[in-house]
Formats: sequence, C-alpha cells, structure tokens
Amino acid sequence: MRSICLLFAFLITSAAHAAPVEIQFWHAMAGPFGEQVEVIVQKFNASQKDYVVKATYKGNYDETVAAAFLAYRSGAAPHVVQVYDLATQNMMSAHNAVRPAWQVMAESGERLDAKSFVPAVASYFSDSQGRLDALPFNTSTPVLFYNKDAFRAAKLDPEKPPKTWYEMVPTIAALKETGGLPCGYVTSWQSWVHLENASAWHNQEFATKGNGMGGLDAKLVFNTHLMMRHIATLASWVKAEYFTYTGRRDEAEVRFTQGACGLLTASSSTYAELRAAAKFDFGVAQLPYYDDVKGAPQNTLIGGGALWAMGGHKKPEYQGVAKFFTYLSRPEIQAEWHQQTGYIPTTVAAYELTKKAGFYEKNPGHEFAIRQLLLKNPTVDTKGIRLGNFVRIRAIIDEELEAVWKFSKTPKEALDAAVERGNVVLRQFEASSRAGGATHAAPARKAAGKAAESTPKKK
Repeated sequence: MRSICLLFAFLITSAAHAAPVEIQFWHAMAGPFGEQVEVIVQKFNASQKDYVVKATYKGNYDETVAAAFLAYRSGAAPHVVQVYDLATQNMMSAHNAVRPAWQVMAESGERLDAKSFVPAVASYFSDSQGRLDALPFNTSTPVLFYNKDAFRAAKLDPEKPPKTWYEMVPTIAALKETGGLPCGYVTSWQSWVHLENASAWHNQEFATKGNGMGGLDAKLVFNTHLMMRHIATLASWVKAEYFTYTGRRDEAEVRFTQGACGLLTASSSTYAELRAAAKFDFGVAQLPYYDDVKGAPQNTLIGGGALWAMGGHKKPEYQGVAKFFTYLSRPEIQAEWHQQTGYIPTTVAAYELTKKAGFYEKNPGHEFAIRQLLLKNPTVDTKGIRLGNFVRIRAIIDEELEAVWKFSKTPKEALDAAVERGNVVLRQFEASSRAGGATHAAPARKAAGKAAESTPKKK
C-alpha cells in the first residue's frame, strides 16, 4: 500500500511538471507584424518545455490596453500586454495593476540590464533609478522619405536629399516647378514629428521635469522661439503650396506612395509598407534640422510600444514572463524582429549583429533611424516624453496646429493655447494619480478623439 501511494504521488508530481505553465500575451500587432509576433512566440515555445506563451491580437492599442485593464479588474488579466508609448506614464501610475519588468526579472533570477539597450530606447521606459519598468519591443523614430524618381525628373541628385529645413525649400521648389509634382512635402503624425521630435532633435525642452520623467508636476513648455519659428515656416509653406496637410495620422503616406508628393516625414517603421506600395524608387534620409541651432542635431525620440507585466499572477507564471522577456532580448531575436518588420533594434548588440551580417549594405534605408537615436547620448530633454494622458494632449496639439494651417491662428497663438490647454490635462492627471485614481492606463476613446492610434503599425 505504501508503494502504491508513493507511485501515485510520483505520477501526480510528474504530470504537474509535464504540463507547461501558460503565459497569456495580448498584443496590438495586426497583419504582417502580427504574423512575425507569432513566429517569435512559436520559436520561444519550441526552445523550452516549461512554459507556453499564447499570443492574442486584441485590436488596436487603445482596445488592447482597455481589454487588459478590464480583465485585471475581473481577476483574469493577461500576463503580458503590449502598450503604446503614449500610455507609458499612465502605466507607471497604475499601481498594483502592473508589475515593473525589472522586479519580475530580479525575482525570477533573470537579468534585464537597461545599459544593454539603445540609450534613447531604454531611458523612455526606465524609472528614476534607471531600471526598466517595461521591455522595449516595437520602436521607431521619424525619418525623411523622398522620391528618387521625382528627384531625377526635377534634375536633382537622387543621392543628395536635403539635410536641413532650409535645404528643403529649393528642393520642394524644384520638385514642383521642374518635376511637375502637385505636392512637395507631407507629414504624418505632425505633433510627434514637428514638436516632440523637433524639440529633442535640437535639444529643446518640450516639458519641464525632464519632459515629465522627473515628476507628475511637469508643465508643457514647447511654445519656444524655435518651435514657433518652425511652425511659422511650415505655415508659410502651406500658403506657398509647398506643404500639404493631409491629416493627423498616416494619411500622408498614401499621398507619397501614389507619387503625388516628393517628400515625406514619417515613422521609420513605415519603410516596408512604403516599399510594397510605391511604384517608384525612393530613399531614406535623416530628419531635417536647423543648422543654425547650436548642438543640433542631438538625437530623436522613439515611438512605438513596450511589453508590460500585469499584476495579480502567481510566482511560477512570472518566472515564465521573465524567461519570455529574456528570450525576446536576445540579440539574434531582436535582429530578426528588426530586419523582418523595420522596427528599430532595441539593443546595441542586435544593431551590431545586423550590421555585421551586411543587412544595412543591402538595405541602407533601415540604418538611418538607429543612427539618429545613437547620434549622441540623450540629455535630460531628449530621453523621451512621458506625460499623463498624452493622447489627449496630442489631440489638443493637432487641433491647434490645424488652426495654423487654416490661418485662423498665428503660430504663437496656437502653441500658447496648446500649452495652456495641455497643462490643464496634466494637472487633472496629477490630481487623479496622487489620489490613487490612475488605475486605467487606456485613455477614454471619446476623450482621445482622432488622436487615438487605431493602427498598431505606427511609431
């Protein structure tokens, strides 16, 4: 009888060990990006037998995060959720609903060294002590795309795109007047490109407290002389029909791939889709800057998303999350993700591995983005922008910039108004967070308006 009991106990224990721990991973990657997520997940599952990750597409970023927090309140949260950059401050203020990545890794005996990541990437998702609260995953930065065929038609050198905003003027003029293009320049994500990144690219303060990284009491201050001058320049281009405003998100990319516009500023992650859609030869160049600003260019900012560990799970499950994060951080996995999707390699080792393999020699356009991020070590004003309810602030900025393009407001009036209105949003978030009310990271869709990102591929 004793032998039978021991055998029974052994069989139960063996069965328990044989069943892998399930890890739920909710993401916002559709189409080819989602397919690549599934490839990586399946490779992780095949690499070991203790854990099985189940990846589930939950819709766009807002829908994915909202679903995760609803599930948390009902006690059924996923273990890992993909969250876009705009909600980073909301996630950090979400109290017990999330667990910092560094803590999950440390408790499981895994290593997650922020220093191994690209500085401009790591700093965005790190706490005040330099520890990663989330695992950087799909990141990008704005670059300049240009139609090489249109350059040739306009008798411009297709290997010499404009480097500065000043050089853009004669280039656009040639594209329109000699090349016959109806549209010279377009941009997607105007706030991200022309205020957030333009500020960092010139080492300018967007908000106080290190752009919000130093405290919830940060204030918007992007209504600087340089930003007013830049928006005024763009407004003059609208009047001269050099700059065509197409919308708040990625509408400009369609105009570019149709061949109507010769120059486009957009997310570096758009490269593969532009290549698939465009019927012409195009190139990639660094984001233009003002060469009369001392120290410029500095470094650009990232956009995109990171993977967050949700709260409320058991230790063995967090051990699985840690193993998954370690796997995703491997140079070869990061390099594969970068090369297959166009997103930036988040670790320096992945970048070096990709470079050593000769990938950039065959695909030179993919390297400009990472070069911009690695150009200089980030300063206190160029590590990133981490503000509460940033989606609402973006919507305000878009609204004010649209008033400039319609000539109903001057650049100064618009930027001053955007700062004033945005600071009201920040004070509301600060009060809610300090009162313990910031438990839902996803902004309300009604409040977010058109600025809420509905496609997972961007930034």
